[in-house]
Amino acid sequence: MPTDIINHIEFPVGDAEWSRQFYDAVLAPLGLSLVISIDPSRTAHGGARHGFGKNGYPSLWIHQENGAKLPIHIAFTADDRATVDAFHAAALASGGTDNGAPGIRERYHENYYAAYVLDPDGNNIEAVCQRA
Repeated sequence: MPTDIINHIEFPVGDAEWSRQFYDAVLAPLGLSLVISIDPSRTAHGGARHGFGKNGYPSLWIHQENGAKLPIHIAFTADDRATVDAFHAAALASGGTDNGAPGIRERYHENYYAAYVLDPDGNNIEAVCQRA
């Protein structure tokens, strides 16, 4: 079992397959991968679910759901600045939209190195390294 404060996060997406492919590529530089996919016939809401994580534990879940959604913001920890750069490149190559190129965000602090992208549903996804 993970020892992090947050056990898992789940949010709806408009196209679960497209989002699965997007997150599979975008999360790879951060050391996260697809852990489990659940067929729509086995879900309470009738849409596919995909869980991503490390060490076999799915900490980030997406699920198919139609209807209006409000965008969310998720920030993933990156071990170094090169990983932030790789995250950003993978997101753009996978159909994401740039929402802030990799760089220092001094408004937070002098070592806050981050990149922001919008996923296929307009959610603001960030990778951040807070080390020099």
